[in-house]
Amino acid sequence: MADCWPAVEIRKHLVQWYPRSVPFRLAIKACLLLFAVTLAGQQPAPKNVPQPIPATPRNTSSDISAAQTPVLIIQGIGKGVVPIDGSWQFHEGDDPRWSRQDVDDSAWETIEVDSPWGMQHHPAYAGFAWYRRHVEILPTAGATQDYRLLIPHAEDAYEVYWNGVLMGSYGHIPPQPNWYYGEFPRSFPLRGSAYGILAIRVWKAPLEAFSAEETGGLYNTPLVGDAETISLREEAVKWNFIREDLFDYSLILLRCFVTLLCLMLWGRNRREQLFLWVAVLTATPVALEILQRLFLIPFSYGLARCLNQPLYVLYHVSLWFLLISLLRLNDNRRLVSLARKLAFCTLAAGMADGFLALFWGTATPWMQWADGLLIAFILLVEVFPFAIITIGLRHKLEPSRWVVALSAFVLQMINTVADMSALGQRFTHWTLFSDLIDTPLFTIQGTQFRAEKVTSLALFLSIIYAVYRFAIEQQSRQNALEQEMQSAREIQQVLIPETLPALAGYAVTSAYQPALEVGGDFFQILSNTDGSTTVALGDVSGKGLKAAMNVSMIVGVLRALADSSSSPREILEALNRCLCGRMQGGFTTGLILRLDPDGTVTLANAGHLPPFLNDRELQLEGSLPLGLVNVAMYDEKVLQMAPGDHLSLFTDGLLEARNSAGELYGFDRMYSLLARRPTAQQATEAAVQFGQDDDITVLTVTRLAAGQESTTSLVAPFLAEIAAGH
Repeated sequence: MADCWPAVEIRKHLVQWYPRSVPFRLAIKACLLLFAVTLAGQQPAPKNVPQPIPATPRNTSSDISAAQTPVLIIQGIGKGVVPIDGSWQFHEGDDPRWSRQDVDDSAWETIEVDSPWGMQHHPAYAGFAWYRRHVEILPTAGATQDYRLLIPHAEDAYEVYWNGVLMGSYGHIPPQPNWYYGEFPRSFPLRGSAYGILAIRVWKAPLEAFSAEETGGLYNTPLVGDAETISLREEAVKWNFIREDLFDYSLILLRCFVTLLCLMLWGRNRREQLFLWVAVLTATPVALEILQRLFLIPFSYGLARCLNQPLYVLYHVSLWFLLISLLRLNDNRRLVSLARKLAFCTLAAGMADGFLALFWGTATPWMQWADGLLIAFILLVEVFPFAIITIGLRHKLEPSRWVVALSAFVLQMINTVADMSALGQRFTHWTLFSDLIDTPLFTIQGTQFRAEKVTSLALFLSIIYAVYRFAIEQQSRQNALEQEMQSAREIQQVLIPETLPALAGYAVTSAYQPALEVGGDFFQILSNTDGSTTVALGDVSGKGLKAAMNVSMIVGVLRALADSSSSPREILEALNRCLCGRMQGGFTTGLILRLDPDGTVTLANAGHLPPFLNDRELQLEGSLPLGLVNVAMYDEKVLQMAPGDHLSLFTDGLLEARNSAGELYGFDRMYSLLARRPTAQQATEAAVQFGQDDDITVLTVTRLAAGQESTTSLVAPFLAEIAAGH
C-alpha cells in the first residue's frame, strides 16, 4: 500500500485545486488508472517455458549432398526447444528445386539467422532468397516424434520445407503475393524423418520510401521442439509483443473516452469544430496502432497500408485545425484557406500512396519513385504547424493554449526530423530515425518510454486540458448570451400585448409565432381618447436579437404617437423620420389602421403586404418601407366595413413558409386560406404546419352587427413559456 500513497496524494491535491472541475477530475482519474494498469500489467512472461537446449554441429558424409555441409545434431530433445543457430546455407534468387535433399548447397554462401540479410552483405535486397540447414534430431528415449519449428520473425512471406515437402507458409509468395503489415511468430510441423534438409524460401517485398537497407529474411533464430513446448514459446513471443505495448493498450482507453466525449460535445453544437478535430486527433492514433500490431491482428499489407496512409495524413491535418482553433486564428482567412488547400492536397497524396500499396507486391521502379515523391510531399507539408505556431505568437493567450502549442512544436519537430531521416535512409545512412524513435528515454518495469511517445502523451494531456478550459469559456459565453436572450424575451413580452382592449363593434383575433426565440414582427392595438382604436402591424428586416431591439424602438414611438390626433399617414411619416439612420442598413414594413366605432377604417401602408377584406386583397398604392428615405410620403385609404366583413392583416412569414422540399407556401395557398376567413390562430397554424421559415404574425378584425358583444383573443405560445419561467 505504501507504493500507492504518492498517487493518492497527487490526486487529492489536484482535486483540491479544481474542486468544481468534474471533467478535470475525470481526466485525473483516467490518467491514474492508465498509470496503474500499466504498472499492474508488467508481469513476467509465462512461466514453465523450457529454455533452449544447445545443439551440436558436425560434418557428416552420410548423404552425398552433405559431403561438405555441416549437419546440426540436436541431441537429447524431449520436452524443450532447441535453437537452429549457427551458419545456414544461403542463396539469392529462386528455384523450387532448392527445397530437395539432393541439391548440392556446399558452394552456397553461409549466413547467420539471428539478423536480417540486409545486415549481412545483402543491403537493400528485395526478392527471393533461400535458407537451408542440414539437421539431425536425436530425441531422448520415449520422447515424442511430433516436432514443430517456430520462426519468430521473418520478412515478408515465406514457405517452410522439410526434406522437399512443404510444411506450411506465412502469407503468400508471388505470383500472387500477400503478406502482413505486422510480423508475427508462426510454427510449422516437421513430419517424417528425423534427419533431413530444412529449407526456408523467403520473399521480400519491393522496398518503400521508408525501407532501410538492413532488412529482409530471418530476424531471429528458428527453434525446434515438441509441439506443446513450441506452442508455449509462440505464446511467449506474442506476450512479449503485448507487454511492450501495454502502455498503448491503457492509453487507448483514455483516447477512446476522449473521442466519444468530444463527438458528443460536437454533436450538440456542429458549428464548434474544435471538438471534432480533437476527436479525430485522438481516434486516428488508435486506428494506426491497431493496423500495425496492437491487437495482434494479421492485417494484409495492401489493405493496412492503404488505410494507414490517409489516416496518418488525417492525424496531422487534425492537428493543424486544432492549433488554429486553440490559438484563435480562425479569423485569419488566408491561413485557414491555406490550411484547407494543403489538407486537401495532402489527403489526396495520402490516398494515392495508399492506393499504390494495393499493388505493391508487383511494384515497378516507377511505383517506387511515385511512393517516394508522395511521401516527400507529405513530409514537406508536416512543417505547416510551425507556421501556425509562429503566427499564433502574435496573440496573447492563456498558458494552457501555449502548453499545447509548445508540445505540438516539440512533437512535430521530433516526427519531422525522424521522418525526414527515415525517408530514403538506405541511401543517406542517417540514423536520426532510430535515435529519436527507437531509443528509449527511460524504462519502467519493462515498458520503454521513447521521446516520441512521451511528447505525444504530453501533447494529448495538454490538449485535453486546453479543450476543457475552452469548454468552460464557451459555457460562460453561452450563459451570458442566454441571459441577454432572456432579457430580450422579457422586453418583447412587454412589447407584444398580453391582453388586448375590447373594440366596440369588432371581434379581434391575433397570433404571433417568432421563428427564433425573439422575432422581428410587431403589432399593437392602442385605444385613443376619441373612442377610436389604432392598430399597427409590421415586420423589421432580419431576425433575432437585433430585430427585437429595433422593434422595441418602433413600439415606443408608436405608443407616443398613437394617442395624439395623428392620422395613420402622419404616424408612418413621423415613424419613418425617427427610424432613418438608426436601422443599421435595415428597414421596416408597416401598416397602420384607425378603427372607428361606426365601421370606418382609415389605413396607411409603408411597403407592407396589403390586407385582405373578406375574400379579396385590398388595392393600395405602392410605398417605401420605413427607415430608407427621410422624406418619404404615404397615402391613406378609407373604407367602410359592414357587419360581417372580415379584415385580415399578416406579415410575410405567412406567405414565405417553406416545406422540407423547399417549396414556398405562396400566393395561391395564401389567397385560398384567407378567403375562408380563418381566425389568426388558424392561419398561423396552417403556415407552421407547412414549414415555418420566418416570423409569422396574423391579426383579423371582424365587424359585428348591432348588439353583438365585442371579443379579443391573442395566441402567442412563447409568451406563455416566458410567463411560466421556461
